Amino acid sequence: MQSAPSRHVLTINTGSSSLKAAVYDAGGPRPELKLAAVAERLGPGGRGLRITDPQGRPVHEDGHELPDHEAALRALFEALKERPLDAVGHRVVHGGSRYSRPERVTPALTDALRELAPIDPTHLPQAIAAIETVGELHPSLPQVACFDTAFHRGMPRVAQLYPLPRELAEAGIIRYGFHGLSYEYIVDQMRSLDPDRAGGRMVVAHLGNGASMAAIRDGQPVDTTMGFTPTGGLMMGTRTGDLDPGVLLHLLVGRDMSPGDVDQLVNRQSGLLGLSGKTGDMRELLAAEATDERGAEAIELFCYQARKFLGALVAVLRGLDTLVFTGGIGEHAAPVRQRICAGLDYLDIRVDEEQNQAGSAVISTDGSAVTVRVIPTDEDVMIARHTAGLLWPSGANDVSL
Repeated sequence: MQSAPSRHVLTINTGSSSLKAAVYDAGGPRPELKLAAVAERLGPGGRGLRITDPQGRPVHEDGHELPDHEAALRALFEALKERPLDAVGHRVVHGGSRYSRPERVTPALTDALRELAPIDPTHLPQAIAAIETVGELHPSLPQVACFDTAFHRGMPRVAQLYPLPRELAEAGIIRYGFHGLSYEYIVDQMRSLDPDRAGGRMVVAHLGNGASMAAIRDGQPVDTTMGFTPTGGLMMGTRTGDLDPGVLLHLLVGRDMSPGDVDQLVNRQSGLLGLSGKTGDMRELLAAEATDERGAEAIELFCYQARKFLGALVAVLRGLDTLVFTGGIGEHAAPVRQRICAGLDYLDIRVDEEQNQAGSAVISTDGSAVTVRVIPTDEDVMIARHTAGLLWPSGANDVSL
């Protein structure tokens, strides 16, 4: 039997001050990781570029500071110059109302992303810059944009609407939802781990520096906590989450803050960082909780809000079969998982403390009606699958989740 041809896909995930990338062979039934790369803290004091093999062993390390995403990408391509690449897939956070599936990058798509950039100035400019840099360095290399909003475009219309004048909804001011690539991956994993419950009522809590939760039924989106931008919903590492709109008006008018100042406040100076006054890193807050009153209160509010949103999503689903924790906090912070689930016995959500502390795949008690799982997410592999599925649709990676 003839083996599938190799399809080497480079995935690119641009953060506000970081670049993550990976090389996959996406020619087989599932993409196979070949290399992973990260450049953290772009700018002064940065850590340079580090590339590792699938076992996490370093194969390339460059400690030179990288001033921005363009410099990081140029360093990445220089390090990969001896490796063949067939395509590049990008995580693009916001696709607006126009894009509900992965799209091949064209000048028209790039122009559309520029129009969307004012909605999400924290993520889109970096993604656009990455697309343009790849196009400059390798103009013949096909590129695919994979949108974090695409998964949620299937939500019921009532879950997408704001109670605003109709013309604003028609202009695209609706609830989009984010972390869609992560939710797609969890749905796919559930189909392998627990096929019976994968078709049931599920809430996935993607908890990291950016945090959101989603209600999913039969593998399809029903509702989510984020809305028009990734700033809304559950409080996060440095973002406020939901606010009374009057707070923003007061900041703009009553405190004479500029729109740029408000943007910095709600996206970079609030959340866990704002409440604690020290850090937006949950690991640091948990380590100092016993002696840091403000940090302890920040953790308490995070868990309280997550529990409150969980209750709302369960109401939308009219019950719950599975709760999944994922993301950096969801996967690694056992105390946070425990506190979010505390007091939810009436929903038959019961956490086994020993299994939770051990980071087991299933942390609910035996006999609980609701299965509570911890599933590590992998947005990069979804980017590789979508890229291969779009460019080589007859291949094994053509997926429809």
